[in-house]
Amino acid sequence: MPTEDLPLQFARTRRFSLGVPRRFTVSPDGRRVLFVRTAGGRSAVSGLWMSEDGVERLLADPLALGGTEAEGDVPEAERVRRERARGTGGGITAYAADAACRLVAFTLGGDLWTVRTDGGGPRRVPTAGPAVAPQPGPDGSRIAYVTGGALHVVDADGGRDLVLAPPEGPEAAYGLPDHVSAESIGRTRSFWWSPDGDALLAVRVDTSGVQRWWTADPADPARPPRAVAYPAAGTANARLSLHVLRLDGGRADVRLPERAGSSHPTGAWTDPAFEYVVAAGWDGPGPYAVVQTRDQRSALLLGIDAATGATEPLSEFRDGHWLEFVPGTPLRTPAAGWVVTTQEGTRGLLMTGTGVRTPEGLYVEEVYGVADGRLYFAAGEDPTETHVWAYSPAAGFERLTDGPGLHSAAVGGGTVVLDSRTMAGQTVTVLCDGAPAGSIRVLAERPVVEPRPRFLTFGDRQLRAALYLPSSYEPGPGRLPLVVHSYSGPGLRTVVRAAAWHHAVNQWYAEQGFAVLSVDGRGTPGRDRDWETAIHGDQLGPVVEDQADAVRAAAALFPELDTGRVAIRGWSFGGYLAAGAVLHRPDVFHAAVAGAAPTDLRLYDTHWKERYLGHPDVQPENYERCSLVAHAHRLTRPLMLVHGLADDNVVPAHALRLSAALLAAGRPHRVLPLPGATHLVTAEGVADTLLRCDLAFVQESLGNGSSEEEYAEEEQSESASSESEEGSSRKEPRVKKPPRR
Repeated sequence: MPTEDLPLQFARTRRFSLGVPRRFTVSPDGRRVLFVRTAGGRSAVSGLWMSEDGVERLLADPLALGGTEAEGDVPEAERVRRERARGTGGGITAYAADAACRLVAFTLGGDLWTVRTDGGGPRRVPTAGPAVAPQPGPDGSRIAYVTGGALHVVDADGGRDLVLAPPEGPEAAYGLPDHVSAESIGRTRSFWWSPDGDALLAVRVDTSGVQRWWTADPADPARPPRAVAYPAAGTANARLSLHVLRLDGGRADVRLPERAGSSHPTGAWTDPAFEYVVAAGWDGPGPYAVVQTRDQRSALLLGIDAATGATEPLSEFRDGHWLEFVPGTPLRTPAAGWVVTTQEGTRGLLMTGTGVRTPEGLYVEEVYGVADGRLYFAAGEDPTETHVWAYSPAAGFERLTDGPGLHSAAVGGGTVVLDSRTMAGQTVTVLCDGAPAGSIRVLAERPVVEPRPRFLTFGDRQLRAALYLPSSYEPGPGRLPLVVHSYSGPGLRTVVRAAAWHHAVNQWYAEQGFAVLSVDGRGTPGRDRDWETAIHGDQLGPVVEDQADAVRAAAALFPELDTGRVAIRGWSFGGYLAAGAVLHRPDVFHAAVAGAAPTDLRLYDTHWKERYLGHPDVQPENYERCSLVAHAHRLTRPLMLVHGLADDNVVPAHALRLSAALLAAGRPHRVLPLPGATHLVTAEGVADTLLRCDLAFVQESLGNGSSEEEYAEEEQSESASSESEEGSSRKEPRVKKPPRR
């Protein structure tokens, strides 16, 4: 039987995500570890599992509970939740447990199910409607869930179902995050139980002031369009409020501050109104929340009086650029007080009760919690690696993981679950009191192409890069065309010393006769505040410059790279980068494939774009500078735009507006629409074919054309011609391609 090729394997394994255990929860006594995982590397249906005493047990099998979900079986709110989480499969994709990890709740097709970890099979709990986001109370006797925008509490034994907070209208909802909170802030929860189980702190969302966009699938004209409350940059956000809801019917509306005080940082644009709820929770001393201003320069950590709704500022945060918070913070600890994010130097943690700060140079990525008297978190000293650390007053800071890779953890009692991805693969190890006590199986397939990245550092800016060459390549008289495949945007880095789907795809590309280069430039995480804020006001120029500099630096080290044939490809921000590179640096980049690219940044959401570019009505020059649409007339290189027509994150209007501008400027290009595809393209027959189309376009684009010398001469000729053509708004385009060498 012939070996399956990488594109087909890539699609069938959903980017090698199937069979990977995830969403670990460790019980407070450290004995039980909950997680979800599909049955293998080709199964797309996740089940709920438990590891206890080193033995794995399937707690709930979706196939035994009624089979797989059809698209119409998934409630709209659950579909949106999965899209925001970039889920790649179905079945039990999320769950929640009581305080002791004895009762676990999850949903399938809108049905609420529970299962006990101490015995017995799954049990369906009747609900008032399709259930979303179930959360058992601390003692497991009740479960809170959302249906139809109303927050309910139902007895775990299927008894009384209490409507705790009905929505006041069709545009209000309790207990579900708004688009900005889930997509850009990363707050996926919107209600939290009190430790006594007698009340909940809940977020109310009112989208009545948010503009409506209508998304539809042009491939299915009989299907009605779907309304999306999308707060694009410069437009109104959803109105958020917090409420303490007691099971006895009592209610306290939280009195959140409206505006930051006089210490709020100034700038070209300021908006001190508190519009965002970044985080919230309820621990022993009471409920709390973090609110942030519209311009993201001020935030307050507030203590909340559960009886009256009054608030008290506990900590204040300010920054001249923007505030960004470590996931898992704020966290209240008995010994060190609040654990909060520091905003200066390298992103770190500060213990407010003791004044202890994580060491400078240690970039903190997530806080996992306190267990057995120790604070656990993930941090890196090198942007290509992440390690698990622990802190206690007695022992100080200790790194718990060794070897290059991306390491993460879940903790409870004396148990630490280490999830480690290295270039050799992925392992999940269970440690009890510091000693190995078993492992959890990783069933993901290994790529049929073995990645061989060479990790490099370039120039004064210490650009981290990975270079992939064909496995059989030997330097000789011929030179390799170069393909740049970078993301290089906020929130994600790809130059990592760990198994990842993009390593396999880049190596497959290299095996087709290319060198492939991936670069993490300014704006990517893992470095320091100056590195991340270097893109403030300009998200395109510095990023393109870093990619161009990396191409030249790589060619200086590896003369076998042909800088006369360079393509760039990418998705989402990487697609934006690819298109921007051929628009602004055609001297370096000779062809581009831009997938799901945000081309008109006024069409992206408030929190994400205003963070970097300000308000479009106050600082329109930032949006003009970074717009691809505004610079469409500059295109002189082959460009293919790819976009999913069901994408509700980077909506298809981005690709259509750029295409229209290119047509108006007389610039030839290609557009590849993907019917039914969202922002994450994983479907078999689409993801694999897309890779091949991408490759074919690059091969075609780099295979013909004039020499670089002729290109420079043509540029000079056209410039002179343009100066002599008075009254001409534009001239006919000449799309140039680099030579075959």
